[in-house]
Amino acid sequence: MSEPLSPANVETLYDHHGWLVRLLCRKLGNIDNAADLAQDTFARILSSKEQIMVREPRAYLTTIASRLTAQYFRRLALERSYLEALAQQPEDSHPSPEARLLVLEALTAVSGVLDALPTRTKEIFLLSQLDGLTYPEIATRLGVTVNVVQKAMIKAYQHAYQVVYG
Repeated sequence: MSEPLSPANVETLYDHHGWLVRLLCRKLGNIDNAADLAQDTFARILSSKEQIMVREPRAYLTTIASRLTAQYFRRLALERSYLEALAQQPEDSHPSPEARLLVLEALTAVSGVLDALPTRTKEIFLLSQLDGLTYPEIATRLGVTVNVVQKAMIKAYQHAYQVVYG
């Protein structure tokens, strides 16, 4: 199949659904999560605006599913960290299940924005915003100039602005 994706071609891709679920089940160790991610893979394909030529359907599906799997594991790690931090707080200060879900969604969104940044830019941004270090302190810690730190922060802010207001 080396023509642009169309509804008929998506149907042909869907012939590989069972194979994709088995692949994801091996990665995730859970058939239910594998089936969900397989469906998410096809939903991503159907919602794509790009004209894509698919020469190797399984390789194409694997690429999309692998990205979704990485997002899934990142979300699990964030959720685990959040719940561990929550366990440290007094029980009467725990947020409602709805508030917890909103926080997790926000953390996932922020993580996605940060993951799109180059590693050094992300590190500089986190040192500034989470650790509260000044630009000179960051420059000293990373062995770069203050100018490099400033440029990285501008890049991070521009990226975040673009994602939010795009």
